[in-house]
Amino acid sequence: MRIKLFSWLYFLPLCSIFFGIHVALVSGDCLGDGRVCLEDEMMLLLQLKSTLKFNDAASNKLVSWNQSTHCCSWGGVIWDATGHVVSLDLSTEFISGGFNGSSSLFNLQRLQRLNLANNIFSFQIPPGFGLTRLVTIDFSNSGMLKLENPNLRMMVQNLSELRELYLDGVNVSAQGKEWCQALSSSVPNLHVLRLQRCYLSGPLDSSLLKLRSLSSIRLDHNNFSAAPVPDFLANFSNLTQLRLSSCGLNGTFPEKIFQVRTLQILDLSNNKLLQGSLPEFPQGGSLETLVLSGTKFSGILPNSIGNLKRLTIIELRDCDFSGPIPKAMANLTQLVYLDFSYNKFSGSIRPLSLSKSLTHIDLSHNNLTGPISSVHWDGLVNLVVLDLRNNALNGSLPWQLFCLPSLQMIELSNNHFSGPLSEFPVVPFSALNTLDLSSNNLEGPIPESVFHLQSLGILDLSSNKFNGTVELISFQKLGNLTILSLSYNNLSINAGLATPALPLPLNLRMLSLASCNLRTFPDLSTHSGFTHLDLSDNQISGSIPSWIWKIGNSSESLASLNLSHNLLEDLQQPLSNPLPSLYYIDLRFNQLRGRIPTPLPFSMYVDYSNNRFTSSIPHDIGLYMSFTIFFSLSNNNLTGIIPKSI
Repeated sequence: MRIKLFSWLYFLPLCSIFFGIHVALVSGDCLGDGRVCLEDEMMLLLQLKSTLKFNDAASNKLVSWNQSTHCCSWGGVIWDATGHVVSLDLSTEFISGGFNGSSSLFNLQRLQRLNLANNIFSFQIPPGFGLTRLVTIDFSNSGMLKLENPNLRMMVQNLSELRELYLDGVNVSAQGKEWCQALSSSVPNLHVLRLQRCYLSGPLDSSLLKLRSLSSIRLDHNNFSAAPVPDFLANFSNLTQLRLSSCGLNGTFPEKIFQVRTLQILDLSNNKLLQGSLPEFPQGGSLETLVLSGTKFSGILPNSIGNLKRLTIIELRDCDFSGPIPKAMANLTQLVYLDFSYNKFSGSIRPLSLSKSLTHIDLSHNNLTGPISSVHWDGLVNLVVLDLRNNALNGSLPWQLFCLPSLQMIELSNNHFSGPLSEFPVVPFSALNTLDLSSNNLEGPIPESVFHLQSLGILDLSSNKFNGTVELISFQKLGNLTILSLSYNNLSINAGLATPALPLPLNLRMLSLASCNLRTFPDLSTHSGFTHLDLSDNQISGSIPSWIWKIGNSSESLASLNLSHNLLEDLQQPLSNPLPSLYYIDLRFNQLRGRIPTPLPFSMYVDYSNNRFTSSIPHDIGLYMSFTIFFSLSNNNLTGIIPKSI
């Protein structure tokens, strides 16, 4: 027998009066697992929504809170089996303004997880933060949040269940002992502590040891006032992550922290005064990420680094490490990212062909020697960046290097590589964007293969011994080229273009053809985007063409022009103001005559020396030199006096 709905609605209040049974109104049908949404909780959320300022068009969550839609479809809300809100995620909702202590948010008494990260709040976190069941709080990167009244101690004093605290970017402004004791006395079960850019001071206080469950500590970008790293951090037996980059740390880093067996991530980067060395690593370590860049760590890499079988990222950039790169590096088969640049490593490069997942290798600015053979790159199909600049590497370049399918950047400049550059099979849809082989001893013709690297944006072959005649028109095939430098080889560049309809690549911004046996200007009159043009040390005669002052456009005008060491005699047109960004102009060692060209207003370097200028120096020339730091007229045939305006 069915009882009508209105009978139940009449009967329920009577149950409450006569039998003391508490009955909560619920909204919507039962969910699949029996959960329901309490009407009171829904109203609290709708009230909260009405008090928040947010962009409807950018919102993915708040915009879905509506009485006409089922509560289960409300974005960012998780309900428990009794119909209470237990998790509220309003991250990245572009919420502005803020809320005060009377906000309905603080009436969600069953709330366990609160995420307000990545918004644009501008307020002080209100006192009376009474959501005592909270397990997770995330206010990270939410604008201009400040913890002052209440301070951190007052905020967390009733949050004994808290497991995860994310306050990145919140202005906490507390001394080391103050904020450490505030946490250790109130949140004994804390697992995750993330307080990046919180204006915290040091040193770290030993009271943190009370947080026995702490596994992740991230305190980057605070000012610990040249404090040392305390030994007690090695006593956190569950520690998996320790990030202290850019904290102003000094002293010697305790070696025993490296040997915490649970530690997976260690980042101490950008602490310029922090010293230390790498210890012997035991078998079975958990370390996956090791970042020491920008510190004073020194010494040699122990061969036991090969025991870190899980290591995927190792960054030792800009330290003081020396000695050889250990052979055991070949055992790091999970390695993805390797950066040993700006150190004093010596000896040869070890093959890393077993590290099939490697995407980034940077060994630049060291003292490495010896050849690089094809075995070094065998199987590195995921390699994207290879940077070996500024070493003393020698021998020929293996053609296999240019055939790696994912490679986007090859930087090999300032080494001692020699011999011809062999032709190589071009990988279909090659991703190679940057090829820099400058300042080596490479010789022979430029391989035809180079002209088929369709993705190439930067090509620098300068300061080698390449020879032969190169048709400038050949580079038209490289439609994405933005930087081309062939300077200081034994090349002869034929600058004549077959037709004005086929200019150099339109994206070209920097062209360097110094010492390329040019006898005429390449016709660049159809180009409007150049920022740097170097045609120095050639045999170009006649006039500087008028179009040269027009090859910059409004967004990227010509900034640097070098026509020195040629046979130029005059200018078809004076320097003109449509080049507001021309800060560097070098016309020295030509045969220019007549009046001195007036510098442009923002020029910083102007060299007219060693020409045949015969005029006097204009009396107002100093008015055009407000930003000039170098100006030379030496070795000309000038007359008159030096103007006072200079």
